[in-house]
Amino acid sequence: MDFLVLFSFYLALLLIGGALLCICLKTRYLKGLVRGGAQIFSYIVPEWFQRAMLRLLHYLFHTRNHTFIILHLLLQGMVYTEYTWEILGYCQELDFSLCYLLLPYLLLVVNLIFFTLSCVTDPGTITKANESLFLQVYEFDEVMFPKNGRCSTCDLRKPARSKHCSVCNRCVHRFDHHCVWVNNCIGAWNARYFLTYLLTLTASAATMAIVTTVFLVRLVVLSDLHLETYVDDLGQSQVIDTVFLIQYLFLTFPRIVFLLGFVLVLSFLLGGFLCFALYLAATNQTTNEWCRGDRAWCQHCPQGAGAPSVEPRVHRNIHSHGLWSNLREIFLPAAAHYERKKK
Repeated sequence: MDFLVLFSFYLALLLIGGALLCICLKTRYLKGLVRGGAQIFSYIVPEWFQRAMLRLLHYLFHTRNHTFIILHLLLQGMVYTEYTWEILGYCQELDFSLCYLLLPYLLLVVNLIFFTLSCVTDPGTITKANESLFLQVYEFDEVMFPKNGRCSTCDLRKPARSKHCSVCNRCVHRFDHHCVWVNNCIGAWNARYFLTYLLTLTASAATMAIVTTVFLVRLVVLSDLHLETYVDDLGQSQVIDTVFLIQYLFLTFPRIVFLLGFVLVLSFLLGGFLCFALYLAATNQTTNEWCRGDRAWCQHCPQGAGAPSVEPRVHRNIHSHGLWSNLREIFLPAAAHYERKKK
């Protein structure tokens, strides 16, 4: 059972690490949790170390840098190297279909193409030259996006659904979020590339997990390992159960089992994020609008005991026009259509 404890601890660390990365969603519950953790941290950690950590966090998450791009490519390279070194050769010996084995590499090529496009494509930067063009694209709802709003940093009129990104220091049309993994904002012009990148990344992790699982299962079946018996601590003969089988596979193929655990957890995390991104695309929302939607109406609520009884203006999604129209807007951005028409 020592192996199961170790392996469970390993999976727990991966899940916790993935959850911490999701803090970028910045919900008020996570803000409270982070604030409480920061207070405890300030009591037990030296001040010089706190300053160093703050500078590091500011560099990582509040300035444009290539740290996470390099980390992304390193992790992807390590996983594919391990898959090639450990899985590919064994599977060829077991007469796996070559097309089946090469599918993760095909997905890798497509993923890297859309990863690059997500990194280098302008998300829809708003400037003096195109400000009037973007103001015509989306209707103002007068709740989350007031008609006469201006950006205090860029001194530009704020088109509906736009937002100023403090990391990139620019206003972005149909702003979704700033993604540290691609070192770029996700906006109207690169949302299609980011969605395809996320889809192929999830598919490659899931495909690798399926191939690895099928390999281990076929290995057990061909060797009749599941029919074997062993002698327990009391000297009695026992049929091999699932727990014993997992421990045996880990001792025999430790790197393969760790690889399987990693890509399984990665598949679940990426799958959850992909489902959320597809939901936003299907309903024509951005991550920014989804996060702000529940509290947008509060800005229009009467304040104080003596405030007049005014009905609050609740935010509604006025940009959703059906599934196919919403998806077409992602893959054929409205601003690009207006720009071609103008030319």
